[in-house]
Amino acid sequence: MPAIDLSADIGLAALALLTVNLLLGLLLSVNFDPLRSWPHRRVDVLRLHNWTGYIALAAVTAHPIPLLFSPRMRFSLAQIAWPLHAPSQPVENLLGAIALYLVAVVVITSYFRVALGKRTWKTTHYLSYAAAALFFVHSLLLDPELRNRPLDWLDGEKVFVEICFLLMLTATIARCQHSQRNTKRLRVTPAAPRRPAAGVR
Repeated sequence: MPAIDLSADIGLAALALLTVNLLLGLLLSVNFDPLRSWPHRRVDVLRLHNWTGYIALAAVTAHPIPLLFSPRMRFSLAQIAWPLHAPSQPVENLLGAIALYLVAVVVITSYFRVALGKRTWKTTHYLSYAAAALFFVHSLLLDPELRNRPLDWLDGEKVFVEICFLLMLTATIARCQHSQRNTKRLRVTPAAPRRPAAGVR
């Protein structure tokens, strides 16, 4: 398999893992209980979320490595680390590199979340949305063969990316609506009447 094709395949696998990881994270944010809801089994959603994050980080890191060995368009290590001067599509590749660094920050800080404290960890964890957005843009705009060809939105790889993006967008909108409904419910629910203290008439 050519190195560029291998890099593209690893990138698609990384995108799938990131999508699953973010979907699991959204389920955790609404206190999803797989025992009460589908699949009505004991499933450790938090553990799945953590492990998909670790594997996704490994896949995202491995994604550009084959380009070091491509005979047609070889990238240097510096061009992979910061592709601003990459031999092909530098801007699109730079977005992917920034997404990699953001994923690394999210995964590493999650591992040390107890030491960081809940507030700092949660704020840092929101970077996962920025990482996902950059990775989707990188995947959609980049020519998988690095030939600067016009975009084909109906290409099989692009359709896969588009499906992942729509899944994430739909789930994120549903999460925001869930949060708004909860906020409205708290505002509408009347406060319980206060009872007079003992001995007060």
